[in-house]
Parts: sequence; C-alpha cells; structure tokens
Amino acid sequence: MPVCVQPSSRCFWLSVPPWCRRCRSLCRCHRRGSARSCSTGARVNTQPLFGVGSASVPCPTTRRRRSCAVEMNPVKAQTTQGEIKADLKFKTAGPGQKLSEPSRAPKEKPKAEVAPKPRQAPTDEAQMAAAAALARLELKPKGKAPSASQEAIKNQVKKELMAEAAASEKGLSMEEKEQEEQGAAAPSVSGVYFICPLTGDIVRKDQKEKHLREAIQAYFSVDPVAASIMEIHTFNKDREKVRACVETMAKYLDNIYLHPEEEKYRKIKLQNKVFQERISCLEGTHKFFQAVGFETKTLPVPGQEATEEYYVLKEEMLSRLEELKDCKEQLLSSEPVRAQLHRQLTVFQPSPAAARFELPHDFFNLTAEELRREQRLRTEAVEKASMLRTRAMREKEEQREMRKYNYTLLRVRFPDGYILQGTFYARESVSVLYNFVREALREDWLPFELLGPGGLKLTDENLAFNECGLVPSALLSLAWDAAVMADVEAAAEEQRSPLRPELLARVQTLS
Repeated sequence: MPVCVQPSSRCFWLSVPPWCRRCRSLCRCHRRGSARSCSTGARVNTQPLFGVGSASVPCPTTRRRRSCAVEMNPVKAQTTQGEIKADLKFKTAGPGQKLSEPSRAPKEKPKAEVAPKPRQAPTDEAQMAAAAALARLELKPKGKAPSASQEAIKNQVKKELMAEAAASEKGLSMEEKEQEEQGAAAPSVSGVYFICPLTGDIVRKDQKEKHLREAIQAYFSVDPVAASIMEIHTFNKDREKVRACVETMAKYLDNIYLHPEEEKYRKIKLQNKVFQERISCLEGTHKFFQAVGFETKTLPVPGQEATEEYYVLKEEMLSRLEELKDCKEQLLSSEPVRAQLHRQLTVFQPSPAAARFELPHDFFNLTAEELRREQRLRTEAVEKASMLRTRAMREKEEQREMRKYNYTLLRVRFPDGYILQGTFYARESVSVLYNFVREALREDWLPFELLGPGGLKLTDENLAFNECGLVPSALLSLAWDAAVMADVEAAAEEQRSPLRPELLARVQTLS
C-alpha cells in the first residue's frame, strides 16, 4: 500500500494503491515519477508495494476509474511477481533467530476441545420393544440351578442304575426303554450286526470284539497253530509292529529248517533285546512258539554262573521240519480275522414312508479312535474357517464331513413299489450295491440302473457311498432297460415281481 509522507493529513492513496492488478506496475496516470502529490496536496511514495493487488484505480483528479495500459517488459513483470511471493513468504515466517542463540521449540497451537456429542434417547418403538422383552423374561419360569454337590451326583447315578435294572428285568435295552418312554417311532433297523467268520453267529456291533476273542480261544482246541496266528494278526492293532514281528519269527523257523544240525538255531533267548522289542510285546506270540514245538527251559549262560530262560525246540520236531515250513508260510500269509457286516436284507411292501428313516445309535456311535479322528478334523475345520476357500476346497471339506459315518442304510425302490433294504459300510463302493440288488432278483441278468436322490444316475460304480452323498441313509430308485423289459413281459405268461420268491415270502410292512 502507498505510504504517505505526511501521515497526519488525509490522503486518497492511503486507501487505494495505484498499481495494476495484472503486472503490479503503475497505471498510465501515475507512471511519471516515483513521488506525486495526491488530491489533498500531500506527497505520496508511489513505488510498488509487495503482495498488494487491486482493481483499476480511480484518478485522483477526475475521481474516475481508468483501465491500465501495461507498458512494462513481460520478463521484468514475471521477475517482480517472484520477488513479491518470496518476500511475502519471508515476512509470514515469523521472527528471526541468530545462529549464536539457543534453538527455541516451536510453539504448539492449542487444540480446541471437542465437546462430546449428547447421546440420543431411544425412540418410542425401541422402548416398547424393550418393555415387551422384559415382560417375556419375567413370565418365563426360572429353572433350578444344577447342583454340583456330591449328594446330587450320587442320587443321579442311583436313579440311572435303578432304571437300567428295571429295563433289564423287563427284557429291554436302555435305548429301547428310552424310546418306549418318549413314544418315538420304531427304528428302521434294530442296530448294526456282524457275522462271526468262525462260528457263523450274528452279533451286535458292541459285542463283536468279545465274541471274536471267545471264538479264537475256542479254536485252540481244534488247531493251536492257526489260533495263535489269528491272535497275532487280529488283536495287535499296530500293523507295522505285526509285520516286523512276523518277519522275525519266520526268520527263526527258516534258520531251523535250513540248518537243523546247528544247535544255536534251535534255542531262542527270551531276554534277547530283539526278541523283547519285536516279539515278546505282542499278543499271541508265545502261544505260537509253544504250538509249533518249542518249550521253555532254564539254561546256564556260557562263561557265566547265571542262568537264562530259553525257548528250545523239541527233539521230535527235527523229524517234522516240513511242518515248521508250513507254519512259517501260514504265519506270513495270514490276515486279521474280521467279522463280516450283516446286510440285514429286508423287503418292504409299497409304502409312502419309504423316504423316512429312523436310525439307531449304532450308526452314529464312535469309538475312541474315531472320536480322536473327529476331534482332529474339527480342529482343522476351525483353522480353515478363518481363511478364504475355493470351491474345490469346500467340496473336499464336504466329503470329509461325510466320512465321519461308518455305516449307511440304503433302500432301493422297484418300479412295482417294493422296497429292498440293506446295511452297508459308508466307504464301500457303489458296485457292492449293484451286486446286492442282483442277488435279490429272480433273473440276475436283467439290466437296470440305480438313480440316487434327485434322479442322479449312479454310473460310476467305483465311487464310495460317502462320496456320492448316500450317508447315513438314502432312498434310491431302480429303472429297468425299457426294450429288454418289453421283451420279457411279452414272453411271460403272467406279470410277476422281479424279486426272488423266498424274499417275497418274508415281506414286511414299513411303519
């Protein structure tokens, strides 16, 4: 802004600068010198003022606004603009500081305190909903807190024992007792049953292991060598240890067969480290050695006064070396004794309740090993739930979920309405079901197809039931080859069911 030489007098230039707003140079009417007289007679400094810009300036004589006619060099005008900006920036930087003075920390501007927003009151609708919820809670009866005292636990156990005793007197199991009390519908099957391969008896799932052990123990009176081999392969669950044990025992017998004159091969030290780690720790091994002709003897240790126990082959067995060789081959080729799953083949009359299943607890009960596997799968599922999964990963997880079922109950509905039912392992292939249906047909050569839920054809017979989603139960439909069935019906004198007559004689009603 212009600075008046006589500040006491009123000057027109104190309010309006005589500069052009474009180039900051003097207007045409003020460009004749660095000092002029204003309308009041005062002398005014008319040099450019940094950082000041204005519109066109009224002339002090005529009081009229005139347009600026720039007559300055454009390069000079641009330089002047840069100097103005630099000087303005320097003046707004604040007071200076000498290099010899200690540094001063910049003053922080006080932050304005933000007043907390007042909380909005709940609306009328929200208040009415809260009052209704409180009223429902007050009307709901409060249950007694569970007592954790020793007396309450004893009373509960006593009640359960009394209920079990009453059920056993009545001839019912606990599961049947619960179903009778609750009035639940009868299950589709009474349970999962197995066939003992040694006796042919049909036993429940929970009695399978006990019955197998009793059957093998009874077989010792018939063939002790075969019975001991069954014990080794059946009751020792670690297959790797069984393999190492069988190979070591076969090596003992092979050495005797190849070198019968060598006495050292006919003796086995019981405290030997290899014998203890591979053979003695498994069930049935000592019975096998006794069955093939070894007897226990206490012999002195060479070079020592102490004695050790040995298995020593009897002298009469040297003339029956071929029997030892046969025992070795039988030991190497044997497999565990497994009870066969009883299909419980049943034929039902046509019923609209074919798709309704009531499965017993045997289809869902898990052993200790199965529980550990289920816990591991659930832990993996929780870890994977926190990350994004592709479609293939989701399908794989669904299949893994299906694998937790060990058994499945399948029904096949024929075109005439009859229903064929059977129990299967969940990991068995679809081909087993096709064979199951063929065995029930009067003419097993008739071509047919099986349709799963939703009409999906089961064409790949190598897939397992759990991979097809047919667990723990499913209803399938049977479809004949139309051309073949037309020829069969034309050749037959009367229309009859394709199922075997002995199955139709035991037909039941599906409740």
